[in-house]
Amino acid sequence: MNIREELEKREDSFHPRAARSIHGKRLREEKKSPVRTEFQRDRDRILHSKAFRRLKHKTQVFIAPEGDHFRTRLTHTLEVSQIARTIARALNLNEDLTEAIALGHDLGHTPFGHAGERVIDELLPEGFRHYEQSLRVVDKLEYDGIGLNLTHEVRDGIFKHSKGVGPIIPEEKGQLPITLEGQILRIADIIAYVNHDLDDALRAELIKEKDIPAATVKILGKTFAKRIDTIVINVIEQTLEHELAFIAISEEVYQEICRLRDFLYERVYWVKESGEEKEKIQNIILTVYKHVEKEPERFINPYPAEDSGNRRIIDFIAGMTDRYALNLFKTITLPRYIF
Repeated sequence: MNIREELEKREDSFHPRAARSIHGKRLREEKKSPVRTEFQRDRDRILHSKAFRRLKHKTQVFIAPEGDHFRTRLTHTLEVSQIARTIARALNLNEDLTEAIALGHDLGHTPFGHAGERVIDELLPEGFRHYEQSLRVVDKLEYDGIGLNLTHEVRDGIFKHSKGVGPIIPEEKGQLPITLEGQILRIADIIAYVNHDLDDALRAELIKEKDIPAATVKILGKTFAKRIDTIVINVIEQTLEHELAFIAISEEVYQEICRLRDFLYERVYWVKESGEEKEKIQNIILTVYKHVEKEPERFINPYPAEDSGNRRIIDFIAGMTDRYALNLFKTITLPRYIF
């Protein structure tokens, strides 16, 4: 028995409803690793991808902040991974699968956060959604168009993680990830972002402590750490109470998460994505798009070959970091001697 087989055997001790790496199926069959399970390989492929490295210079909420402690898309991803792994470990589920989904769930995010996504959405006839782009990144764009060839379980978790302003746990079961580990990620994502975005909004003095809904403070807690602790423990306890039929959360805590999310949309997200800042982002992306459109061969990749040039231009722009997009914009719009 090699090391990988020994690791697979250890998974027999997981909860009966946990995903087993031995059942993981890829789009293309591959020779198995002697030392890593299929889900461990997926995690490592995502971690070493170019798209993952670019997350460090992509906006979470605050664009190019001067302070060192504001979250980026990368630090958001790491916080989601930590929360998701804590829940998976407590429930005796597959932590490797949970981590792989967490690390890959936001690879398709655009520069300049959701404001950038809305501009790009208008440039693509079929529309642009970051969770679809995340799947496109791992399936068609990474490794020079070969893709990462991830397992179905990881791909499903990435594709079904997003909620927007929709329900965290949808009534339509077909909208849920097929694995409990994927369902964990769907909840861990919102646990992370409502709390760290609130923390960043306070740091930026966009809101004050007294502005936070009183019921949220009473039920979830007054501090960043307390709120996360309250929600994570509630998810673990409620899921155990339901005998892991699904990843659960109490109605009271669920409603307070939704209240906090609505508060952030009203006081933070929509404020940051409107007015002068929105116009600046729109100007940057449209200027870059028109420039690339004139000479696409200078910028875009020849893959996926079956897709239109417009689709590949969108891939190029969506993959940009904020920094790269800003530098290209300056190159296009400012006189050369300034550089």
